[in-house]
Amino acid sequence: MFGKQQGDMANENHTVVTKFLFMSFSEFLEVRVSLFFLVLVLYLITLMGNIVIIMITVVDPALCSPMYFFLRNLSFLEIGYTSSTIPKMLENFLSKDKSISFLGCATQMYFFSLLGITECCLLAAMAYDRYVAICHPLHYMAMMSRGVCLQLSAVSWLIGVLVALGQTTFIFTLPYCGPNRINHFFCDLPPLLKLACADTYRNEVAVYTIAVIFIMVPFLLILVSYVRILYTIFKIPSTAGRSKTFSTCSSHLIVVTLFYGTAIVTYLRPKSSYSRDTDKLLSLFYTVVCPMLNPLIYSLRNKEVKKALRRVMARIIFI
Repeated sequence: MFGKQQGDMANENHTVVTKFLFMSFSEFLEVRVSLFFLVLVLYLITLMGNIVIIMITVVDPALCSPMYFFLRNLSFLEIGYTSSTIPKMLENFLSKDKSISFLGCATQMYFFSLLGITECCLLAAMAYDRYVAICHPLHYMAMMSRGVCLQLSAVSWLIGVLVALGQTTFIFTLPYCGPNRINHFFCDLPPLLKLACADTYRNEVAVYTIAVIFIMVPFLLILVSYVRILYTIFKIPSTAGRSKTFSTCSSHLIVVTLFYGTAIVTYLRPKSSYSRDTDKLLSLFYTVVCPMLNPLIYSLRNKEVKKALRRVMARIIFI
Protein backbone atom coordinates (compact mmCIF):
# COMPACT_ATOMS: atom_id res chain seq x y z
CA MET A 1 0.00 0.00 0.00
CA PHE A 2 2.84 2.37 0.81
CA GLY A 3 6.10 2.60 -1.09
CA LYS A 4 8.10 3.71 1.97
CA GLN A 5 7.57 3.83 5.71
CA GLN A 6 5.91 6.94 7.08
CA GLY A 7 8.95 7.69 9.26
CA ASP A 8 11.07 8.31 6.17
CA MET A 9 9.04 11.43 5.39
CA ALA A 10 11.26 13.52 7.61
CA ASN A 11 14.18 12.97 5.24
CA GLU A 12 12.49 12.43 1.87
CA ASN A 13 10.07 14.86 0.29
CA HIS A 14 8.21 12.74 -2.25
CA THR A 15 5.10 10.65 -2.46
CA VAL A 16 5.03 7.45 -0.43
CA VAL A 17 1.44 6.39 -1.11
CA THR A 18 1.27 4.07 -4.11
CA LYS A 19 -2.50 3.59 -4.11
CA PHE A 20 -5.67 5.01 -2.61
CA LEU A 21 -8.71 3.23 -1.19
CA PHE A 22 -12.27 4.39 -1.82
CA MET A 23 -14.65 4.17 1.12
CA SER A 24 -17.76 2.07 0.54
CA PHE A 25 -21.21 3.62 0.15
CA SER A 26 -22.55 0.97 2.52
CA GLU A 27 -21.35 -2.02 4.48
CA PHE A 28 -24.42 -4.01 3.39
CA LEU A 29 -24.02 -6.08 0.24
CA GLU A 30 -27.73 -5.77 -0.63
CA VAL A 31 -27.48 -1.97 -0.67
CA ARG A 32 -24.33 -2.03 -2.82
CA VAL A 33 -25.91 -4.47 -5.30
CA SER A 34 -29.01 -2.26 -5.56
CA LEU A 35 -26.83 0.81 -6.15
CA PHE A 36 -24.82 -1.12 -8.74
CA PHE A 37 -27.88 -1.91 -10.85
CA LEU A 38 -29.37 1.59 -10.40
CA VAL A 39 -26.17 3.36 -11.48
CA LEU A 40 -25.60 0.83 -14.28
CA VAL A 41 -29.08 1.50 -15.72
CA LEU A 42 -28.56 5.29 -15.51
CA TYR A 43 -25.13 4.94 -17.14
CA LEU A 44 -26.51 2.85 -20.01
CA ILE A 45 -29.33 5.37 -20.54
CA THR A 46 -26.71 8.15 -20.62
CA LEU A 47 -24.58 6.32 -23.19
CA MET A 48 -27.54 5.38 -25.35
CA GLY A 49 -29.11 8.84 -25.22
CA ASN A 50 -25.91 10.68 -26.10
CA ILE A 51 -24.99 8.21 -28.84
CA VAL A 52 -28.44 8.74 -30.38
CA ILE A 53 -27.97 12.54 -30.24
CA ILE A 54 -24.58 12.23 -31.96
CA MET A 55 -25.96 9.86 -34.57
CA ILE A 56 -28.99 11.92 -35.59
CA THR A 57 -27.07 15.23 -35.68
CA VAL A 58 -24.54 13.60 -38.01
CA VAL A 59 -26.85 11.78 -40.43
CA ASP A 60 -29.85 14.12 -40.60
CA PRO A 61 -29.32 17.11 -42.96
CA ALA A 62 -31.93 19.18 -41.09
CA LEU A 63 -29.68 19.21 -38.00
CA CYS A 64 -26.63 20.81 -39.59
CA SER A 65 -26.88 24.19 -37.85
CA PRO A 66 -24.25 25.44 -35.35
CA MET A 67 -26.60 24.66 -32.44
CA TYR A 68 -26.51 20.96 -33.26
CA PHE A 69 -22.77 21.03 -33.89
CA PHE A 70 -22.34 22.16 -30.27
CA LEU A 71 -24.96 19.69 -29.06
CA ARG A 72 -23.01 16.87 -30.73
CA ASN A 73 -19.86 18.04 -28.96
CA LEU A 74 -21.74 18.20 -25.66
CA SER A 75 -22.97 14.62 -26.06
CA PHE A 76 -19.45 13.43 -26.82
CA LEU A 77 -18.24 15.23 -23.68
CA GLU A 78 -20.96 13.64 -21.55
CA ILE A 79 -19.97 10.15 -22.69
CA GLY A 80 -16.35 10.75 -21.69
CA TYR A 81 -17.32 12.62 -18.52
CA THR A 82 -19.41 9.78 -17.14
CA SER A 83 -17.01 7.09 -18.36
CA SER A 84 -14.13 8.66 -16.41
CA THR A 85 -15.79 7.80 -13.08
CA ILE A 86 -18.77 5.44 -13.34
CA PRO A 87 -17.06 2.19 -14.50
CA LYS A 88 -14.68 2.34 -11.51
CA MET A 89 -17.59 3.17 -9.21
CA LEU A 90 -19.54 0.15 -10.50
CA GLU A 91 -16.52 -2.08 -9.90
CA ASN A 92 -16.18 -0.80 -6.34
CA PHE A 93 -19.83 -1.54 -5.54
CA LEU A 94 -19.20 -5.29 -5.88
CA SER A 95 -15.44 -5.67 -5.36
CA LYS A 96 -13.72 -6.17 -2.03
CA ASP A 97 -10.65 -4.39 -3.36
CA LYS A 98 -11.73 -0.75 -3.68
CA SER A 99 -8.26 0.55 -4.47
CA ILE A 100 -6.95 2.69 -7.30
CA SER A 101 -3.28 3.20 -8.10
CA PHE A 102 -1.63 6.58 -7.59
CA LEU A 103 -1.21 6.98 -11.36
CA GLY A 104 -4.77 5.74 -11.97
CA CYS A 105 -6.12 8.31 -9.51
CA ALA A 106 -4.17 11.12 -11.21
CA THR A 107 -5.39 9.96 -14.63
CA GLN A 108 -9.00 9.83 -13.47
CA MET A 109 -8.79 13.32 -11.98
CA TYR A 110 -7.15 14.68 -15.12
CA PHE A 111 -9.83 13.43 -17.51
CA PHE A 112 -12.68 14.32 -15.14
CA SER A 113 -11.34 17.88 -14.81
CA LEU A 114 -10.58 18.15 -18.53
CA LEU A 115 -14.08 17.15 -19.57
CA GLY A 116 -15.80 19.15 -16.81
CA ILE A 117 -13.95 22.41 -17.60
CA THR A 118 -14.43 21.87 -21.34
CA GLU A 119 -18.16 21.46 -20.74
CA CYS A 120 -18.25 24.75 -18.81
CA CYS A 121 -16.69 26.53 -21.79
CA LEU A 122 -18.83 24.69 -24.35
CA LEU A 123 -22.03 25.66 -22.54
CA ALA A 124 -20.88 29.28 -22.75
CA ALA A 125 -20.27 28.85 -26.50
CA MET A 126 -23.77 27.39 -26.86
CA ALA A 127 -25.22 30.39 -25.02
CA TYR A 128 -23.36 32.72 -27.41
CA ASP A 129 -24.82 30.76 -30.33
CA ARG A 130 -28.35 31.27 -28.99
CA TYR A 131 -27.62 34.97 -28.39
CA VAL A 132 -26.52 35.45 -32.00
CA ALA A 133 -29.48 33.43 -33.35
CA ILE A 134 -32.06 35.47 -31.42
CA CYS A 135 -30.48 38.93 -31.20
CA HIS A 136 -28.76 39.01 -34.63
CA PRO A 137 -30.77 36.58 -36.80
CA LEU A 138 -29.88 38.28 -40.11
CA HIS A 139 -26.16 37.88 -39.44
CA TYR A 140 -26.38 34.45 -37.79
CA MET A 141 -24.78 32.35 -40.52
CA ALA A 142 -21.94 34.87 -40.98
CA MET A 143 -21.24 35.26 -37.25
CA MET A 144 -21.59 31.52 -36.55
CA SER A 145 -19.83 30.12 -39.61
CA ARG A 146 -18.32 26.64 -39.53
CA GLY A 147 -14.89 28.16 -38.90
CA VAL A 148 -16.15 30.13 -35.89
CA CYS A 149 -17.86 27.04 -34.45
CA LEU A 150 -14.68 24.98 -34.84
CA GLN A 151 -12.64 27.72 -33.17
CA LEU A 152 -15.03 27.99 -30.20
CA SER A 153 -15.00 24.22 -29.79
CA ALA A 154 -11.20 24.02 -30.09
CA VAL A 155 -10.70 26.81 -27.54
CA SER A 156 -13.05 25.05 -25.12
CA TRP A 157 -11.05 21.82 -25.42
CA LEU A 158 -7.71 23.65 -25.15
CA ILE A 159 -8.78 25.41 -21.96
CA GLY A 160 -9.96 22.07 -20.54
CA VAL A 161 -6.63 20.37 -21.35
CA LEU A 162 -4.50 23.15 -19.83
CA VAL A 163 -6.63 23.71 -16.71
CA ALA A 164 -6.89 19.97 -16.00
CA LEU A 165 -3.12 19.64 -16.34
CA GLY A 166 -2.60 22.50 -13.88
CA GLN A 167 -5.12 21.17 -11.36
CA THR A 168 -3.77 17.63 -11.49
CA THR A 169 -0.21 18.91 -11.08
CA PHE A 170 -1.20 21.06 -8.08
CA ILE A 171 -2.73 18.02 -6.37
CA PHE A 172 -0.33 15.20 -7.23
CA THR A 173 2.94 17.04 -6.59
CA LEU A 174 1.93 17.14 -2.92
CA PRO A 175 3.40 14.44 -0.66
CA TYR A 176 1.03 11.66 0.42
CA CYS A 177 2.22 9.49 3.28
CA GLY A 178 -1.06 8.15 4.69
CA PRO A 179 -3.87 7.74 5.49
CA ASN A 180 -4.88 6.85 1.96
CA ARG A 181 -8.63 6.27 2.31
CA ILE A 182 -10.68 8.60 0.08
CA ASN A 183 -14.16 9.30 1.44
CA HIS A 184 -15.55 9.50 -2.08
CA PHE A 185 -16.30 7.31 -5.11
CA PHE A 186 -13.76 8.95 -7.44
CA CYS A 187 -10.56 10.99 -7.22
CA ASP A 188 -11.93 14.49 -6.69
CA LEU A 189 -10.07 17.60 -5.56
CA PRO A 190 -11.38 18.32 -2.01
CA PRO A 191 -11.07 14.78 -0.55
CA LEU A 192 -7.57 14.32 -1.98
CA LEU A 193 -6.33 17.64 -0.60
CA LYS A 194 -7.37 16.47 2.86
CA LEU A 195 -5.03 13.45 2.57
CA ALA A 196 -1.86 15.40 1.74
CA CYS A 197 0.97 15.33 4.29
CA ALA A 198 1.88 19.00 3.82
CA ASP A 199 0.49 22.50 4.09
CA THR A 200 -2.06 22.64 1.28
CA TYR A 201 -2.97 26.33 1.62
CA ARG A 202 -1.29 27.44 -1.63
CA ASN A 203 -2.71 24.46 -3.50
CA GLU A 204 -6.20 25.16 -2.17
CA VAL A 205 -5.92 28.82 -3.22
CA ALA A 206 -4.71 27.80 -6.68
CA VAL A 207 -7.48 25.22 -7.13
CA TYR A 208 -10.13 27.62 -5.80
CA THR A 209 -8.89 30.40 -8.10
CA ILE A 210 -9.02 28.08 -11.10
CA ALA A 211 -12.54 27.01 -10.14
CA VAL A 212 -13.70 30.63 -9.80
CA ILE A 213 -12.19 31.62 -13.15
CA PHE A 214 -13.21 28.63 -15.22
CA ILE A 215 -16.58 27.95 -13.61
CA MET A 216 -17.80 31.46 -12.84
CA VAL A 217 -16.47 33.33 -15.90
CA PRO A 218 -18.27 31.03 -18.40
CA PHE A 219 -21.31 31.17 -16.13
CA LEU A 220 -21.28 34.99 -16.14
CA LEU A 221 -20.93 34.97 -19.95
CA ILE A 222 -23.97 32.70 -20.09
CA LEU A 223 -25.91 35.08 -17.80
CA VAL A 224 -24.99 38.09 -19.95
CA SER A 225 -26.08 36.21 -23.08
CA TYR A 226 -29.44 35.33 -21.56
CA VAL A 227 -30.04 38.85 -20.27
CA ARG A 228 -29.64 40.08 -23.85
CA ILE A 229 -31.77 37.19 -25.14
CA LEU A 230 -34.60 37.92 -22.69
CA TYR A 231 -34.44 41.63 -23.48
CA THR A 232 -34.85 40.83 -27.19
CA ILE A 233 -37.63 38.30 -26.55
CA PHE A 234 -39.66 40.78 -24.45
CA LYS A 235 -39.58 43.22 -27.37
CA ILE A 236 -41.43 40.69 -29.56
CA PRO A 237 -45.07 41.93 -29.72
CA SER A 238 -46.94 38.59 -29.82
CA THR A 239 -47.07 36.08 -26.98
CA ALA A 240 -46.82 33.20 -29.45
CA GLY A 241 -43.69 34.75 -30.98
CA ARG A 242 -42.07 35.16 -27.57
CA SER A 243 -42.90 31.59 -26.61
CA LYS A 244 -41.58 30.15 -29.88
CA THR A 245 -38.35 32.14 -29.68
CA PHE A 246 -37.69 31.25 -26.05
CA SER A 247 -38.35 27.55 -26.72
CA THR A 248 -35.21 27.46 -28.92
CA CYS A 249 -32.99 28.06 -25.88
CA SER A 250 -35.04 26.62 -23.00
CA SER A 251 -33.36 23.19 -23.18
CA HIS A 252 -29.90 24.76 -22.96
CA LEU A 253 -31.01 26.91 -20.03
CA ILE A 254 -32.24 23.85 -18.09
CA VAL A 255 -28.95 21.98 -18.74
CA VAL A 256 -26.93 25.03 -17.62
CA THR A 257 -28.98 25.33 -14.43
CA LEU A 258 -28.45 21.66 -13.53
CA PHE A 259 -24.75 21.59 -14.39
CA TYR A 260 -23.70 24.91 -12.86
CA GLY A 261 -25.99 24.64 -9.87
CA THR A 262 -24.35 21.45 -8.60
CA ALA A 263 -20.82 22.56 -9.64
CA ILE A 264 -21.07 25.89 -7.79
CA VAL A 265 -22.51 24.30 -4.64
CA THR A 266 -19.85 21.56 -4.69
CA TYR A 267 -16.69 23.54 -5.45
CA LEU A 268 -17.35 27.17 -4.56
CA ARG A 269 -19.18 27.06 -1.25
CA PRO A 270 -17.24 27.99 1.95
CA LYS A 271 -14.87 25.32 3.24
CA SER A 272 -16.49 25.45 6.69
CA SER A 273 -19.74 24.13 5.23
CA TYR A 274 -18.22 21.01 3.65
CA SER A 275 -19.95 17.76 4.51
CA ARG A 276 -18.47 14.53 3.17
CA ASP A 277 -21.82 12.81 2.78
CA THR A 278 -23.37 15.88 1.14
CA ASP A 279 -20.42 16.15 -1.26
CA LYS A 280 -20.81 12.51 -2.26
CA LEU A 281 -24.52 12.93 -2.95
CA LEU A 282 -23.93 16.11 -4.97
CA SER A 283 -21.13 14.42 -6.90
CA LEU A 284 -23.39 11.44 -7.59
CA PHE A 285 -25.98 13.84 -8.98
CA TYR A 286 -23.69 15.73 -11.37
CA THR A 287 -21.69 12.68 -12.49
CA VAL A 288 -24.60 10.24 -12.95
CA VAL A 289 -27.98 11.99 -13.02
CA CYS A 290 -27.24 15.23 -14.93
CA PRO A 291 -25.53 13.51 -17.91
CA MET A 292 -28.50 11.13 -18.14
CA LEU A 293 -31.01 14.00 -18.13
CA ASN A 294 -29.25 16.12 -20.76
CA PRO A 295 -30.08 14.02 -23.87
CA LEU A 296 -33.63 13.52 -22.55
CA ILE A 297 -34.03 17.29 -22.10
CA TYR A 298 -32.74 18.05 -25.59
CA SER A 299 -34.77 15.32 -27.27
CA LEU A 300 -38.07 15.72 -25.41
CA ARG A 301 -38.12 19.55 -25.54
CA ASN A 302 -36.80 19.97 -29.08
CA LYS A 303 -39.27 19.41 -31.95
CA GLU A 304 -36.51 19.30 -34.58
CA VAL A 305 -34.64 16.57 -32.69
CA LYS A 306 -37.83 14.52 -32.27
CA LYS A 307 -38.65 14.85 -35.97
CA ALA A 308 -35.11 13.89 -36.94
CA LEU A 309 -35.24 10.88 -34.62
CA ARG A 310 -38.48 9.72 -36.26
CA ARG A 311 -36.94 10.14 -39.72
CA VAL A 312 -33.85 8.15 -38.77
CA MET A 313 -35.95 5.40 -37.19
CA ALA A 314 -38.12 5.23 -40.31
CA ARG A 315 -35.02 4.80 -42.49
CA ILE A 316 -33.77 2.00 -40.25
CA ILE A 317 -37.12 0.20 -40.23
CA PHE A 318 -37.63 0.36 -44.00
CA ILE A 319 -34.08 -0.57 -45.03
